[in-house]
Amino acid sequence: MTQVIHEPVMVKEVLSHLLARPRRVIVDCTLGDGGHAEAILRATAETFVVGIDVDSEALEVARARLGRSFPGRFVAQRGDYRELPTVLAKLGFPAIDGAVFDLGVSSRQLDSLHRGFSYWGEGPLDMRMDTEGTVTARDILQNWSEEDISRILWEYGEERFARRIAGAIVRAREERLLETSKDLVDVIMGAYPAAARRGGPHPARRTFQALRIAANDELSRLAGSLKRAFHLLRRQGLVAVLTYHSLEDRIVKNTFKELVEREAGKRIQRKPETASEEEVAANARSRSAKLRVIER
Repeated sequence: MTQVIHEPVMVKEVLSHLLARPRRVIVDCTLGDGGHAEAILRATAETFVVGIDVDSEALEVARARLGRSFPGRFVAQRGDYRELPTVLAKLGFPAIDGAVFDLGVSSRQLDSLHRGFSYWGEGPLDMRMDTEGTVTARDILQNWSEEDISRILWEYGEERFARRIAGAIVRAREERLLETSKDLVDVIMGAYPAAARRGGPHPARRTFQALRIAANDELSRLAGSLKRAFHLLRRQGLVAVLTYHSLEDRIVKNTFKELVEREAGKRIQRKPETASEEEVAANARSRSAKLRVIER
């Protein structure tokens, strides 16, 4: 397993909200390698941090790093943030003071070619964040209809050439199995108009994003998960969410708006916060990040 540690995004901004007042228990709902959890633990001696994740590889790294450094103040639990109340109940936490969600794919996942998340290099078309999950990107490419593949490329990837790419995928799979990320990239490049390949992001970026979202069912239950985390908060507790594309951000925005209109929540910012120029220069992944926070 690679030992490159994922660099968390907008740590200063997240902590400025979460630690604006004393917090007894904060949950890192997307623990990963433990970047945000570690920052919270280092910034205060009073806060206990619960970290949960479905990614067993990342969980192992975070548990080894933070369990030694912060004995008695940190616990890592394998679990899905969509089942947060159940996970916390098993650990004996009926209520919390804060929760942070860092959505999207981590550097560890992108750099681990055997996970299949990256369109650079070559690896199996997996893309499962939970390696015990039942649906892989390969399953989608091999078994879904052209119409359904086109739909997710358009809805989840906002890919303007969704129909062309979906058609190319179906034609290619009739001749051979699409097994690796390189197989898929080759198909996408063949379907992309030459003029569109000359500038802008990599032609495969949006397709890989769409397949990852579909394989992990990332969007359909996000709103419900945020509401469950919110209702676990004690009074004046916060939920902070980092998103990386417009689909996620729209769900977070609308969910928080609903909670505010029901007078259950209080909006902390007028607009989402973004990374500083200095952070973007140092960490390109932060360029698309948006932070939204709500208080109970």
